[in-house]
Amino acid sequence: MNESHAGRNHPAPQASHGSHTTHVEIEGMNCASCVGRVERAIADVPGVESVAVNLATERADIVFSGAPDIAGIVESLERAGYPARQEEVELAIEGMSCASCVGRVEQALAAVPGVTQASVNLATGRAHLRVVAGAVDMGQLADAVRSSGYDAEPIGAAEAGGRDSDAREAEQRALARRVTLAAALTVPVVILDMGTHFVPAIHDAVMATIGMQGSWLLQFVVVSVILFGPGLIFFRKGLPALARGAPEMNSLVAIGTGAAWAYSTVATFAPGLLPEGTVNVYFEAAAVIVTLILFGRLLEARAKGRTSEAIRHLIGLQAKTARIVRDGREVNVALDEVATGDIVRVRPGEKIPVDGTVLEGSSFVDESMITGEPIPVAKGENAEVVGGTINKTGTFAFRATKVGSQSLLAQIIRMVEAAQASKLPIQALVDRVTFYFVPIVIAVAIATFLTWLVFGPAPALTFALVNAVAVLIIACPCAMGLATPTSIMVGTGRAAESGVLFRKGDALQTLRDADVIAFDKTGTLTEGRPELVDLVVAEGFAEDDVLRLVASVESRSEHPIGEAIATAAERRGLDLHAVEDFEATPGFGVRANAGGRAVEVGADRLMTRLGLDVSTFADVAGRLGADGKTPLYAAIDNKLAAIIAVADPVKPSTPDAIAAIHALGLDVAMVTGDNRKTAEAIARRLGIDEVVAEVLPDGKVDAVQRLGEGGRRVAFVGDGINDAPALAEADVGIAIGTGTDIAIESADVVLMSGDLRGVVNAIALSKATLRNIKQNLFWAFAYNTALIPVAAGVLYPAFGILLSPVFAAAAMALSSVCVLTNALRLKRFKPPLAGSADAAARPRPSDSLKEA
Repeated sequence: MNESHAGRNHPAPQASHGSHTTHVEIEGMNCASCVGRVERAIADVPGVESVAVNLATERADIVFSGAPDIAGIVESLERAGYPARQEEVELAIEGMSCASCVGRVEQALAAVPGVTQASVNLATGRAHLRVVAGAVDMGQLADAVRSSGYDAEPIGAAEAGGRDSDAREAEQRALARRVTLAAALTVPVVILDMGTHFVPAIHDAVMATIGMQGSWLLQFVVVSVILFGPGLIFFRKGLPALARGAPEMNSLVAIGTGAAWAYSTVATFAPGLLPEGTVNVYFEAAAVIVTLILFGRLLEARAKGRTSEAIRHLIGLQAKTARIVRDGREVNVALDEVATGDIVRVRPGEKIPVDGTVLEGSSFVDESMITGEPIPVAKGENAEVVGGTINKTGTFAFRATKVGSQSLLAQIIRMVEAAQASKLPIQALVDRVTFYFVPIVIAVAIATFLTWLVFGPAPALTFALVNAVAVLIIACPCAMGLATPTSIMVGTGRAAESGVLFRKGDALQTLRDADVIAFDKTGTLTEGRPELVDLVVAEGFAEDDVLRLVASVESRSEHPIGEAIATAAERRGLDLHAVEDFEATPGFGVRANAGGRAVEVGADRLMTRLGLDVSTFADVAGRLGADGKTPLYAAIDNKLAAIIAVADPVKPSTPDAIAAIHALGLDVAMVTGDNRKTAEAIARRLGIDEVVAEVLPDGKVDAVQRLGEGGRRVAFVGDGINDAPALAEADVGIAIGTGTDIAIESADVVLMSGDLRGVVNAIALSKATLRNIKQNLFWAFAYNTALIPVAAGVLYPAFGILLSPVFAAAAMALSSVCVLTNALRLKRFKPPLAGSADAAARPRPSDSLKEA
């Protein structure tokens, strides 16, 4: 029977010989009863020898009689209602060269007790892990990676970007040195060997000086330096992987070049061991293969560096220093010395160092690097400013509210990095194939060797060796491993530059597959605040006079409609009258004396009570009703003066966005709490296909589920706190960046500005990225499927064609470069809808009020 300790703060149990102790941090405990339930849940897991739970530290110390079963502990705690706390960690992985490496590292990390999820990205060289807090330390993870033949080191969010950049530059410098040395030594070997065969003058010179045996000895020396100098990396990594039974890309190169070198060495020093007619050397093939593959890796490393330019660009937006006010003086400090609450002063042309709220001064700020909006934004007192944006004209001081990792720019960088490190569903099949790819290639090479040795023409051993080496060298798991992650990196980076953040990489695929784009109305399709949109005055009244009188009365009202009318008067520069005898009648409207005149504003029933006939405005009222607007009327000195409409105006970008979504072949739905008549009028005006009206704030999840009936995939676009559940429920949640933090946290995609054309651009980019991934995968699989049989010699019986290992090496080196180059084409992606510069320039509806 498992032993359980019911006390709250027991000392950690002692492990007996052969036992293993582990620790798990637990959420949700708040009393001694919780401790007892948690201990019983853990004690029920087979293999638990003893357990002690500490309420103060919220930690369980567990002794297992054998190997720890962390997965069993997590499952048992979940059932008991006290989940184990999990955290995310990242490791920098060094030494991976192909998709097979990714599979080996993932397998090693997933086997560590306490790791619940492991995802390794070849393009970024990182492992992203979810682990049970307290159960795993970084040393265990690093040891697991090293046991699989690779190096690992933990990385923190703050150092990730700079570290990656430095590591890539160091890798490129080292590869460039290897390529230079290998090429310098390979050229004379090729001249010596190939010239002897094809250039009579070189043949005669060699035979008259050092002779053929001397030529072979010289080639042996030089090629040995190439293989065990610049090419040693293939043997150091490939042979241990082969010995572990986990061969990868380097193993293929090591076997192929090693076989060519070994055969040539035997032919040079012990030719009697080889059958008659097979004494040939292939030193030049081994040298050229190593040089070409190293050159391919150099091109690949440079292309990989370009795929992560978006992250480097975002990091480059950060200011290096800040000017803060201390003891009444302005002092320059390093960015990491700025604290929340500091007063920061910014001058024209300077970068804003951190997020904050303006205290004094005003300016225009270029926020295009964050939102994609090209027009500088006016900033005054109480306005929010974002670190990394550029102050254009004025000088202002602001209070720092978010610094360091809490700033918006830091969050954006983390979002982009997380998206780039993620794997799409389409990658699962690729991972399964590539895991077994290298062993299959080795098996094919062995079969090729044996087939040619038994059935090939004389000299059979020579044919067998050359074709087996060609098979080993031409196979390229690198291209398959890079096909998906490089496209994701470039695609998500390009999206970030356009003001679209993919918080989750798999949203790239699910957004492409969406059938319905559902919009919340208020604040998403519309501006989210009521404005005066129509004012039509009766004969004998002047528009400004009516607006001044009505606004004077409405300024005393607490209703949002009153605020909208007062704001419209303020925009026109109209001074308001003093108001007396203000009175509000629920269901009817308001009345007061303003500027010595009696003013009544309200519904048609108020006008009827006053004995006024509103039929004069029947046509206007009908038009307003058809547009989903509710008309109000104004009477001055007991005469009907005007008809007024206040509404939440549609965003200027909304019509273009909806038209573009339709052009993509998708349906558009609107979810709103408005009554059905109003909602359908708005839908008709905008061309919306489906309307879900009269939805209560807690009913949006049901609305999303209804829209998804019949297997339709739904993308929901919203901005408010009450949109968060619907954003989480939808297949893809798209949050407006100007909305609430809760909505953003619930979303898969974030539009940094309120411009809905970003939805269209996000969909178009997801389609372009998936198309790019499919092109890469087609190339990678088609390349290997077509050329491995050619390298094995299937064309020889019919056409007499064999593939030289040298050409095989060139093809393999170029295959990865082709995949990377194709992925980099996404950097030239042009959003189908331009930025909102033109939208910003359009007049607002309230700027052009009509007069009868």
